[in-house]
Parts: sequence; structure tokens; C-alpha cells
Amino acid sequence: MSELPPVISTNRFRLPLVSREEAAAALAGSRAPDWHEDYPRSDDLDAFSMIKGDSTWGPRHIVRVVDGLVIGSVGFYGPPAPHDDGVPEVEIGYGLVEYARGHGVATEVVSGLVAALDAVDVRVRARTEPSNAPCCACWPSVVSPCFVDLMKMGTWSSREPE
Repeated sequence: MSELPPVISTNRFRLPLVSREEAAAALAGSRAPDWHEDYPRSDDLDAFSMIKGDSTWGPRHIVRVVDGLVIGSVGFYGPPAPHDDGVPEVEIGYGLVEYARGHGVATEVVSGLVAALDAVDVRVRARTEPSNAPCCACWPSVVSPCFVDLMKMGTWSSREPE
């Protein structure tokens, strides 16, 4: 299986992997000076608790390039696994501190991840509650219009069914 780079970059953000040491420190209540005051959120800590070893499929910090401030996390619920059709697939999860919401961060970060996954031939699956308007608004900017109906049902895949 192909691996992702340790840092994925977009125009405004870097997505470095959360190290085991950072995760352990955060779970013990420590904070890094370059983290937003509301980071990590409880969802971030849940993701950090899933780090078991060195893998490029773990959680990543969302770091603003302009000042190095960490404003959220993004990652996968595990390494790629074959879907029913045999295509390797991962599910994305992400979250931002309140301060960072509404500025296109999620759209840009998810677009960067989808591009990185496409480069290693891994399909993306995303699930969201249809009532989560900000999350649902992110996906049409990332995917082709043919997936909008799937999104309304609460699921989305980065590749059309064959």
C-alpha cells in the first residue's frame, strides 16, 4: 500500500502528522505554544488517542502557513481498506476551532487531502449529517456536481461508481 507524505501542503495550510509524543502530551493535558487556545478540542483528543504507531494514515494538525498557528485537525479513521468493489478507501474526519470556521479552511484542507489520496489511488468516503450545513457546504467545492445527491443522503465518495 502506498503511503502519504508526512506533510501535505495547500496554499494556506500545512497538514503535518501528529506524532505519538505530541498525542501523548496532549492527552496528558499539555499544550504546545503554537496551538490556538481552543485546540485541541475533545474530538481532536479522541483522534489522538487512536494513534498506535507510525503511519501516514493518522491524524494531522491543520497549521496556518502565515503564522504557524494550529487551528484544528484532519485525518482518517484508519488506513485504506478495500471497499466492496475492491478499491482501497478511507474515511476523512476533521474539525476546526470555532475561530477558524467559515473561512474556507475545511474546503481547502479536504481538497488537499483528496488530491494526495488521488495520487496514491485511494478513494475517499465521507459521511456527514445532512443537518450539518457547514460540512455539507464544503463537499460541493471539493467534488464534481454528480456527487451532490449522494451528499444529501449523508455519504460521498471521491470516485464515481463503475
